Amino acid sequence: MATVSEPVVGRGAKPENLRRTAEGKPVTFLEAIREALWEEMERDPSVLLLGEDIAAYGGAFKVTDGFLAHFGPDRVVDTPISEGGFTGAAAGAAHMGLRPVVEMQFMDFVACAYEPLTNYIATARWRGAGPLPLVVRGPVGGGVRGGPFHSQNPEMAFFHTPGICIAYPSTPRDAKGLLKAAIRHDDPVLFFEHKKLYRLPALREVLPPDDYIVPLGRARVHRPGRDLTIVTYGMMVHESQKAAERLAEEGIEAEILDLRTLAPLDEDAIIESVRKTNRLLVVHEDTRTGGIAGEIAMRVSEKAFEWLDAPILRVTAIDAPVPFAAPLEDYFLPQVDDVVAAGRYLAHY
Repeated sequence: MATVSEPVVGRGAKPENLRRTAEGKPVTFLEAIREALWEEMERDPSVLLLGEDIAAYGGAFKVTDGFLAHFGPDRVVDTPISEGGFTGAAAGAAHMGLRPVVEMQFMDFVACAYEPLTNYIATARWRGAGPLPLVVRGPVGGGVRGGPFHSQNPEMAFFHTPGICIAYPSTPRDAKGLLKAAIRHDDPVLFFEHKKLYRLPALREVLPPDDYIVPLGRARVHRPGRDLTIVTYGMMVHESQKAAERLAEEGIEAEILDLRTLAPLDEDAIIESVRKTNRLLVVHEDTRTGGIAGEIAMRVSEKAFEWLDAPILRVTAIDAPVPFAAPLEDYFLPQVDDVVAAGRYLAHY
């Protein structure tokens, strides 16, 4: 394994699709993640990657394609199919001064690493073991007919665990900036990437050519509005945008707040928006019971109840495993029509 004083870099040329930002060309969500990993590995020789098929094969979604040739096998490490094992190994590497980035081939299988993540990694700093800079990243989400084992949104399984940050970007710019911030962070970060966003043509963005980060724990206003607040994240930011455009045709202007990170949660941004619009709709792809909508509704009830002119509503997936059949998955997932109906109800309450 490479050490801080013995970086392995420069063996192969930089892949062409990692030069687009420097050339002022738009990049996809997936390319933004590739750029963040590449730039952080070049900037900091203590950064290394671990995961299944990430080296020779370049990853299931080709996020790390070309990395092995450039950084070498000490920094781009193929692991056995043992999520708990290689996540634990990454924790040991972090204790020794490295900054490991673990790829879950699908984030559904982060459940196999639940024990080391919650019992050890999240608590290590607070038990006197010092900082534990570790990122666990990978694809999540439905809508691609992946069935119940390749479509889940497991963020709330970890939301209750103090000591773990949770990032869930919705745009290429935020994906790159948040991932770079996560890698530089001294506490463990779970980084969720909605696979439906990876190569979405409409989502291409021209990114800043200079080094930048997006701070963890800060939401952003994706769309300003006056009549209701839609709090959301990930793929649902874009579904909510479609809904907001339809509502605007009826004279209803919805503000969309993109959380970007769930832990820490930007409570101040949520409260500020609700105080402006006096109505709140929470939209997430995760299942309904135990989803973050309940936590957000409680915090708003505690700190901005007097500002509300209507009940708090939520649009979520239903409480069921993700179906494989296309019509059933569409029924399971929140749809634009659902967001429109909820927004219309709130606006006219």
